[in-house]
Amino acid sequence: MKRLHSFALVFFGLLGSVLPATAQAPATPELRALIERLDAQTSKEFAKDNFASITVGVVSGPNLAWSKSYGWADIEKKSPATKSTLYRIGSITKEFTALMLLQLVQEGKVHFSDPVEKYFPEINKIQGRFPGAPPITLIQLATHTSGLDREPEDTETYLKGPVSEWEKVLIAALPKTRYAFEPGTHYSYSNIGYAALGAALSRAAGQPYVDYVTQRIFKPLGMTSSFFEPNDQMRSRISRGYINEDGKIDAETAEREHQGRGYKVPNGAIYTTVEDLARFVAFQMGEEAPAVLKKDSLDEIFGGLVSMNSKLTRGYGTGFEVLRLDDVVLYGHSGGVAGYEAQAFFDRSSRTGVILLRNALGGSFEMSSLLRAAFKKPPALP
Repeated sequence: MKRLHSFALVFFGLLGSVLPATAQAPATPELRALIERLDAQTSKEFAKDNFASITVGVVSGPNLAWSKSYGWADIEKKSPATKSTLYRIGSITKEFTALMLLQLVQEGKVHFSDPVEKYFPEINKIQGRFPGAPPITLIQLATHTSGLDREPEDTETYLKGPVSEWEKVLIAALPKTRYAFEPGTHYSYSNIGYAALGAALSRAAGQPYVDYVTQRIFKPLGMTSSFFEPNDQMRSRISRGYINEDGKIDAETAEREHQGRGYKVPNGAIYTTVEDLARFVAFQMGEEAPAVLKKDSLDEIFGGLVSMNSKLTRGYGTGFEVLRLDDVVLYGHSGGVAGYEAQAFFDRSSRTGVILLRNALGGSFEMSSLLRAAFKKPPALP
């Protein structure tokens, strides 16, 4: 996403108990048309290189109204992808970290304006702090306005290590991280900033980040097939990740990253299925989940400050992206890690969401065209 300079307020309230997201809801003509467009465009894109797999889902209100998988979860084993196939979702993980922030604010354990150093003093190891600048805050990390660089120098050094050691790797990477801007003056997407946010929130909660998200978000939303690292029970369902670089296929890089992604846990480590992610999208679109968050607290996070580009076509709020496609405004997030690509966006006005999960990077497949096709509205009759 390009650097965003101007600011706008975007308000949309999310109500709070998610119903099972696997039931097939009766389709309206509008929903059927959206599904037909999405299916046709996905088939068209997949036919370009017929490589690996993509699983697509449409969420309508509380339900996963439709899903379909195309291709192989494992090319070598000829294992077809299904709605139970597990994919990595990369930066969509940031939405869960932002939700953790809001939960702790609701409980009075932190404030948005709290300095990060109050909970995570190691943040001061970052280099190039502007003279006289105040300490960065939790909300600045959550909205990518802290001014931190996207990654530390020597990034590859800090992309190794099991999930259990992610915070140690983060702390080691901080002296190799610099400020790109004065805090609060620019939007500047920062992966290491979100890792620092997860570390600070974990300290405030008095609970390891992974345990917290599993118990406080996955469990109450019924996301029983979501986790941060492979385990014996789930390993056979994980799609194999592939990178296609000019026709040369690399499956080994993605395989190595299953062993751990270093500091990239609160900013990009979740594995999930289309069914589980549909539950999270339904929650975001307004299905009640009081065990997760109260309505007022959700209103606060999604009714806060959003950085927008000058054309008002893209933006970023507290853990969520904003996309404007003609007259449709979508909320959600995209993500990518070695061998995997994902998007989950929704139109809150129609309570319709689209989930795209792919176990490949590269090739001719254009993921963004699927969203455009799904939410394209036909021209009005004269």
